[in-house]
Amino acid sequence: MTGNGIPDEFLDGYARILEAAASTGRRLTRDEMLARRELGERAAEAGFGLRALIGAHLAAARAHWPVTASTRTASTRTASPRDDSSGGTGGSGASGSVDSVLAAVEQAVDAFAEGYERAQRLAVRQEVAARREFIDDLLYGRSDPGRLAERAERFGLRLSYEHAVAVAEGFVAYDEEDAVPRSVEQALISRFGDRSVLLTTKAGRLVCIAPGDQGEVLAYFAKQAFAATDGGRVAIGRPRPGVSGVVWSYEEALNVLDLADRLDMDGPVLHAADLLVYPVLTRDREAMTELVLSTLGPLEAARGGAEPLIETLSVYFEAGCVAAEAARRLSLSVRALTYRLERIHKLTGADPADPVHRYTLQTAVIGARLMDWPAKTF
Repeated sequence: MTGNGIPDEFLDGYARILEAAASTGRRLTRDEMLARRELGERAAEAGFGLRALIGAHLAAARAHWPVTASTRTASTRTASPRDDSSGGTGGSGASGSVDSVLAAVEQAVDAFAEGYERAQRLAVRQEVAARREFIDDLLYGRSDPGRLAERAERFGLRLSYEHAVAVAEGFVAYDEEDAVPRSVEQALISRFGDRSVLLTTKAGRLVCIAPGDQGEVLAYFAKQAFAATDGGRVAIGRPRPGVSGVVWSYEEALNVLDLADRLDMDGPVLHAADLLVYPVLTRDREAMTELVLSTLGPLEAARGGAEPLIETLSVYFEAGCVAAEAARRLSLSVRALTYRLERIHKLTGADPADPVHRYTLQTAVIGARLMDWPAKTF
């Protein structure tokens, strides 16, 4: 064991290399280089730091510095400068010996460090692969729950507790090595430290898994993701316990993003808990299809088809049924908007100004947008 705690096994053969270099001036052989690389790999796998290992090599070089005839001659000539009978031959030999040893030290340390770094790169690749496999299994729920819970602890998650998942999408796809995910992760670490939070990417989106009782973490993630993606959209699923809870919250967040896209929802952050009515509306697809066709089907007889009138109804309802505001959003005059509403009333028999009719029309409009009707036929 060296003075800095490095086992002697990682310096095996090093002293012999230095002695050979001093006596013959030779460089390391191929086998010696391979041996140094293998020792570097083993040292990395054993968890020793490269700085300490290099320090051990330098200390060993001092301790085992070869004393050859030429170096003794050099010492003698240094002590007796008047003795120049060798004509400087001894000094030249000493210089050559020192250079050879230094070159051997450089070669040996470089080969050792190369092996060390190679082992580290392999370990990083294996860690990345293990992390990606775990994330895929977690988000898709395709592994044994008990085994998955054990693997989760390695990545800072305790799946026996509740967790919620937030998903952010931008205008381009991201992977974990991109600057955007790394900047968001760094912001979370700087703000909250180690809070059992896992940030990753999946299908080009940013995914953040956090304990269900730490809503501030997901709120901050949403803020950072919105800024980093230049105005992307974030959906936050509801917290649920266990492995299946993570899958459920993740899928809920994905459904919210899809819903927001279909309905052109405003707002950068959408919470699944605020949009529970929409899954209810679409749960019975057959009933919703019948409602859409029976209520809005007659609009297909209008000039230009049903789409302009459905858009008119959608904007009218979003504007709180205020004609002036709806007309402004549609870039129409109030008179033109009123004409469209009257046309809808005449074709469907439902009056948008009547509270009972309004609810039916609004539900049918939501169903039409969710099912992409009339662009898609049933």
